[in-house]
Amino acid sequence: MISDLKNNTESRMKKTVESLTESLQAIRAGRANTTLLDKIHVDYYGQKTPVNQVASLSAPEPRLLTIQPWDANLIPEIEKAILKSDLGITPSNDGKIIRLVIPQLTEERRRDLTKLVGKYAEEAKVSIRNVRRDAMEEIKKAEKSKEISEDDKSTYEEDIQKLTDKFIKEVDKVAENKEKELMEI
Repeated sequence: MISDLKNNTESRMKKTVESLTESLQAIRAGRANTTLLDKIHVDYYGQKTPVNQVASLSAPEPRLLTIQPWDANLIPEIEKAILKSDLGITPSNDGKIIRLVIPQLTEERRRDLTKLVGKYAEEAKVSIRNVRRDAMEEIKKAEKSKEISEDDKSTYEEDIQKLTDKFIKEVDKVAENKEKELMEI
């Protein structure tokens, strides 16, 4: 029972860090990265479809993304979806390929994005602490129902705290790496 609790707690904390990493990839760092387009969906035969499933995406240069739809009729739809998104990039096309030129970030925009990274990191830490709280409550319930001894309870609580500390450090590391990426010119 307790080993299942530890495994479940660890997997939930791991998912929180993965979610943070995914969220941070969508933050534009002034460098072309096809993950910027992951959240963009186009209307494809009545279905909302991710752009990476209807086109070939590439970053041939550090400040350029290209989108080559498999169906040329999708170009206007993809352009509309990009303009509606919060990317802040205006697409241009030549009839076959859509080009997205990634502008250089201003110092003020870098600072704003760094604050956003901090906000995401803090939300991830809160989530990890909530997972810890749930695990601690389960341990207390097990002790009350005499499934584990008081000594075991202390040991398990220490283990859960160590897991929490490990994942909080991981969140800090992920956020710090993203902040460095944002601040480099």
